[in-house]
Amino acid sequence: MVQSPINPADINTIQGVYGVKPNLPFTLGNEGFGSIEEVGSEVKNLKVGDWVIPGMNAWGTWRTHALEEEKNLLKIPNDIDPAMAATLAVNPGTAYRMLKDFEKLNKGDIVLQNAANSAVGQNVIQIARQLGFRTVNILRNREGIDKLKQELQDLGADYVLTDEEFRSSKLFKSGDLAPPKLVLNCVSGKAVIELVKAMADNATLVTYGGMSRQPLVVPTSAFIFKNIRLVGYWMTRWNWKHGIESHERREMLDTLCAMARQGTLRAPKHELVPLDSYKDALARSCDTSRFHEAKLIFKF
Repeated sequence: MVQSPINPADINTIQGVYGVKPNLPFTLGNEGFGSIEEVGSEVKNLKVGDWVIPGMNAWGTWRTHALEEEKNLLKIPNDIDPAMAATLAVNPGTAYRMLKDFEKLNKGDIVLQNAANSAVGQNVIQIARQLGFRTVNILRNREGIDKLKQELQDLGADYVLTDEEFRSSKLFKSGDLAPPKLVLNCVSGKAVIELVKAMADNATLVTYGGMSRQPLVVPTSAFIFKNIRLVGYWMTRWNWKHGIESHERREMLDTLCAMARQGTLRAPKHELVPLDSYKDALARSCDTSRFHEAKLIFKF
């Protein structure tokens, strides 16, 4: 193994509240990439030096070495940013699928999202830009908000607003922007009410996270008068449905890797940490009293 991030799903797995509850003992780590050091005589499609990611979830990427059958690994290019390779499977895939699978969007259409500075949010901004969509991005206010806004704009964000600014904004009310047909929610709680107010009739709200740890709050009137649709997305479920050899999975990975190679898809802000520092890294990742400005990635 070369690099492997600490994702919220890993923390939730430790806490026992994730959708996958593995039997113990269990090697943690849901994402990361490795470099092939040795191959058996019957291996046909992999060679020493190739970069690979696990083809299944909960594979256990927080380890220095692994022995695995060729059929359970997916080859990726070894000329992309290592941090991008380490964070390729979960967050970019989630962003890509949510942009492609729920609404038929045309170039110039608006995608509205909260938690825009999250790893998924950063990927949504970049992938949407490549697909020709515009993004309206919402953040929680914090120290250094102007710098953070600029960083997202540098990635390709069209509009970046704090929660308070969005509540008072007339972006959609003035008619300057058409109401979004696709809204992406990672926060849940009462904050979703403001997203719903902005939605177009017959639009879709996709929930892929619950950072507020509160239930989804949606006005009844939005269902009756706007006929909105609420759906959930979980990358693990999509992977279960689309196996390692599926055309959809290979096409998605090839597209994301091509963007990474061109520099139009960049790894999230991150910090590399040695595995020996896992206690400190996990404590920082679990700390809900602070804003997490960078994804922690184990470097082996």
